[in-house]
Amino acid sequence: MATAATTVEKDYFTDHSVLLDPYDYFETIRRHGPVYQMQSRDVVVVTGFAEALEVLRNTQDFSSWLNPDPLVKLPFDVDGDDITAQLAATPSNPMELMVSYDGERHAAARSLLNPLFTPSRLKANEEFMRAYAEKMVQDVVAAGGCELVNKVATPFVTMVIADLLGVPADDREAFRQLIDSAPPPGNMDAGEDGQSVHPLMVMAGYFTRYVSERRTQPQNDVMTEMALAKYPDGSTPDAMEVVKSAMFLFAAGQDTSAKLIGNAMRRLAEDQDLQQQIREDRKLVGPFLEEVLRVEGSTKATFRIASRRTRIGDMEIPAGKRVVVSLSAANRDPRRWEDPAEFRLGRPKIKEHLAFGRGAHTCAGAPLARAEVAVILDRFLEHTSAITLDEAHHGPAGNRTIEYEPSYIIRGLANLHIKVA
Repeated sequence: MATAATTVEKDYFTDHSVLLDPYDYFETIRRHGPVYQMQSRDVVVVTGFAEALEVLRNTQDFSSWLNPDPLVKLPFDVDGDDITAQLAATPSNPMELMVSYDGERHAAARSLLNPLFTPSRLKANEEFMRAYAEKMVQDVVAAGGCELVNKVATPFVTMVIADLLGVPADDREAFRQLIDSAPPPGNMDAGEDGQSVHPLMVMAGYFTRYVSERRTQPQNDVMTEMALAKYPDGSTPDAMEVVKSAMFLFAAGQDTSAKLIGNAMRRLAEDQDLQQQIREDRKLVGPFLEEVLRVEGSTKATFRIASRRTRIGDMEIPAGKRVVVSLSAANRDPRRWEDPAEFRLGRPKIKEHLAFGRGAHTCAGAPLARAEVAVILDRFLEHTSAITLDEAHHGPAGNRTIEYEPSYIIRGLANLHIKVA
């Protein structure tokens, strides 16, 4: 039996053995306290719920600068107890994504997404996703099953976000192929080369054209609203800022939502009693999804760097220290959740989970993600009497073969083969 020290010594960022059960890894770390200094890297891991909230809400002492690549090298030497100005003056990656912004710059970038989330826009998009989900599910039922993640979940959420953003129909297949061929965010196999931004660079070319066209020839669509949007102070954003906001929502939203569909469907397929309970009372889809988000949300961790000397709980944190905020571990903190590893419908205050983060960087697309997953699960439950895992691919119950994408950010199945009746 492996000792606690052996498990802790595994490198969270590169060790594929952590993929299958990251929860065991985090629980071993938790035994050392809610804040843990990694032995192999100059990185602190936060597993406590209260401590994770503390970091996520503290935008004065913790910067999002190094997202989405927590191992990116600092382009300057840390000297002193406050590196806020140095971080603000130095891009962390070539695309300088919204997820890495801080303060007013981040708030301004998020405001450009407001046209996407008006009630009328979301209602129209939900009508699209319901019709699209209906067709996809009926095709699966006719075939008796499918590989869910790559053949249903990813195409579904890609088309839904494309519809919401107003990506022209002729370009949607190119986007889907680009996403399918790209490495996962938080790629464990990136090595010293860092995370690839090539898919985003290609996507940026498309969105640059969309924004440019809408600014010169406005149309009655959401892309025009985004292209012509103003910052809260009334100023006009640079076109590239509009491009990056739309592109990041597209890339980040489709990946996490697709993986959430996979995680939720696996849970249903492995528990026939639960599946039938929800099939008979579809109002339980929402509470079911919230508990899936808590127990096995599709984002395992987010990252911060200490911009000033500070503390997390009882641990002193110097400026420049990198922090892994383990959302999945915080969502299983026994100080916050009773029997945290147990899946329970109807947990009190379940929406307080951290699956979508908290604070300034709370996932902007959370309402969309909830709607996407709820709609397609509802359609599967409506048109089937049983959903099971295909044992020819995954083996029998109790001896499953399950593959996960090699990512230290995303908790996502590489594939999920299901049978339906």
